[in-house]
Amino acid sequence: MSSWRARYGKAGGVGISFAVLSLACVQTFGASQKRVQAKKAAPATFGGDVRPLLTKYCVSCHGGKEPTAGLDLSKFATPDSVVDDGTTWSKVLDRLSNGQMPPSGMPQPTAAEKSRALDWVQMALQNQCKLADPGRVTIRRLNRQEYDNTIRDLTGLSIHASDDFPSDDVGYGFDNIGDVLSISPLLMEKYLNSAENIAHQIIQTPDSKPVHISAAELSDAANSTVLDEGWREYFSSGESSKTLDLPQGGKFRLKIVAAADLAGPEQPKMEVSVDGKPVANFDVDVKFPNYSGFTAPVEIDAGKHTIGVKFTNDYYNTSDPPGKQDRNLYVDYLELAGPEGAKTPLTPAYQRVVPEQPTPATMEHVAKLDLRNFASKAYREPVSDEELGRLMKLFDLGKSGGGFNEGMQVAIEGVLCSPNFLFRVELDPKATAGKVRALTDYELASRLSYFLWSSMPDDELMTLAKEGKLHSEAVLNQQVKRMLADPKSKALADDFAGQWLQLRKLAIVEPNRRQFPSVNGAMKKDMETETKMFFTSVLQNNRPITDFIDADYTYVNGPLAKLYGMTGVEGGDFRRVKVAEPRGGVLAQASVLLVTSNPTRTSPTKRGKWVLEQILGTPPPPPPPGVGVINDEQHKIKAATVRQLMEEHRKNPMCAACHAKMDPLGFGLENFDAVGQWRTTDHDAPIDCSGVLPNGQKFDGPAELKQILLQRKDLFARALTEKLLTYGLGRGVESADRCAIDGIVKQSSKNGYRFASLITAVVDSDPFRKRKGELTK
Repeated sequence: MSSWRARYGKAGGVGISFAVLSLACVQTFGASQKRVQAKKAAPATFGGDVRPLLTKYCVSCHGGKEPTAGLDLSKFATPDSVVDDGTTWSKVLDRLSNGQMPPSGMPQPTAAEKSRALDWVQMALQNQCKLADPGRVTIRRLNRQEYDNTIRDLTGLSIHASDDFPSDDVGYGFDNIGDVLSISPLLMEKYLNSAENIAHQIIQTPDSKPVHISAAELSDAANSTVLDEGWREYFSSGESSKTLDLPQGGKFRLKIVAAADLAGPEQPKMEVSVDGKPVANFDVDVKFPNYSGFTAPVEIDAGKHTIGVKFTNDYYNTSDPPGKQDRNLYVDYLELAGPEGAKTPLTPAYQRVVPEQPTPATMEHVAKLDLRNFASKAYREPVSDEELGRLMKLFDLGKSGGGFNEGMQVAIEGVLCSPNFLFRVELDPKATAGKVRALTDYELASRLSYFLWSSMPDDELMTLAKEGKLHSEAVLNQQVKRMLADPKSKALADDFAGQWLQLRKLAIVEPNRRQFPSVNGAMKKDMETETKMFFTSVLQNNRPITDFIDADYTYVNGPLAKLYGMTGVEGGDFRRVKVAEPRGGVLAQASVLLVTSNPTRTSPTKRGKWVLEQILGTPPPPPPPGVGVINDEQHKIKAATVRQLMEEHRKNPMCAACHAKMDPLGFGLENFDAVGQWRTTDHDAPIDCSGVLPNGQKFDGPAELKQILLQRKDLFARALTEKLLTYGLGRGVESADRCAIDGIVKQSSKNGYRFASLITAVVDSDPFRKRKGELTK
């Protein structure tokens, strides 16, 4: 270690693009004979090779008070300063090795100068791997999709409670990153409302409020009318009714508030019926506007029933004294209370939480047992006695206002509002402060389940965690295989692929409807379905990840086949079809082509940027301030084709360097129009799909472009590994992760770069299975 420090400086993060540098070194300095000679030469040093290169070729622009792009390379004066800022140096050396910097027209280092500088970095990175640091993940709130999936697997309720939640923030391309998943007062209020709603859906206690039927809700009869005061007046014999849907049957109490105009020798008579059968008769002897309540017991089964009120003995005689000539009935409202001794419906969700009904003597025991089980599942680890005690206090509070079920409702609300449920917590014991520790089995179970399922661990994972078996690599790998075969692994297509391939943008992109009338909401959904089914096929069949770049199959239905110009596929159902060039891989799928286009035309820059970011893992820097955006009117006026338009744009020196990296990749896809249809002309001009990459490689068309990308499968494997690790950990990839990524990519290459094997290697890695304890103050 001392010799390493003397030569290369202290250990520190030096970035995550070692594969990029290695590839570039081979491409730039190629011949094996020269590499052998380089090995025989004296080892490269920072002071003798790296620092002189910076001084001679770089700091004139990247130095001083206002360094270009805000990058000041003059501050790197020692080996320590370089290794301490590895992220910056990864980007610098990436651009140096690929010939992007220094820009064309500026003095260029010789091949030997660049080779020795890169050799120093390569050796520094190799030695740093001996000081592996798995990193530390910030406490993570469940995002919206994870919340819904967890509620589904915890309770059995298929609801989308999070539809009302604020949108989740995105970091490093994903919405499950701990550092950006904050919690606002509004979101906390939504959590409280959601917890109450879910608790009441799990335990549906009988409603203590009677069913109220106002007079206006009763059906109209030809002989009645509703007065301004809300009363229904029956001015001759007749009946009104209301149909109810009762969730439970039993003995009810039916109350009718009524009054009458008294006339003739009899009292006004009111008949009450259920489904047309009389159940009670009343003499209404209270003169309107006074009133009284008339009550009768009725027995009704669960289901739909019609409650009727009938005036049966109308009387009218003008010979009688004034005020006693007309007999009428008035009804204000009906009230149905009950049933007596109603029981809580034993729904599947209820039985999942309360498997056995308690007796009065076992109520406390059953509540404690059920809450311990429910909370342990919700918290993804055994609930502590202290926490269980708090939940039992909530149970007692609810029970005091009702009974066992009301108590369970309040306690369940407490579980669903707890930080132990809403957050994924990995607490470091004081003894591990600043030290690397293995995750507990329960922590590992949660990482695994939220990585592959976007949901909580199932019973099998929790049992293995309880038995302490999950840390066995054989057991862990068997669980990965089982979980990827489970339908819940669809979450990887929805949540990982949806963000990695940027499929979620399909919801907001709107191609010009006049130019592309067939691309509506349904067609965009079909585009998304194709890519997700393709992704799932690569995953579940453990296909090589190179299928994402080029494959001889895809999934289409009738409308999508028509868009692609395919024949023999009809109807709305998707099926696997064999394809030939140029339709292989995601680069030729309409979903990706649409989200990387403008509403009226293609965008080589967007498509090239997408390839750099999502396939090669070498994103370009952001555009410099003040650089204009090409609009569609410029396309119509100044250039016949998009290529001519982009060539005009690249005449700006501020734009040329980055566009030289992005645009050629996009030009290779120009045969696909803005919605993914194949074409050979653009505005009646022949399309030129040729391109030259910064390293001098030439290609013509999507097939040759894909072949170049396939030659860089190590680079693609690294980029995909970084995406998977970012998504699986819930944090950005750091320079300390470089060594683990190297190991994952190496293992993946031995397994033929198969996708499921790559995921298994990610799970087996130190960053996934370990964490560094937080330093205490």
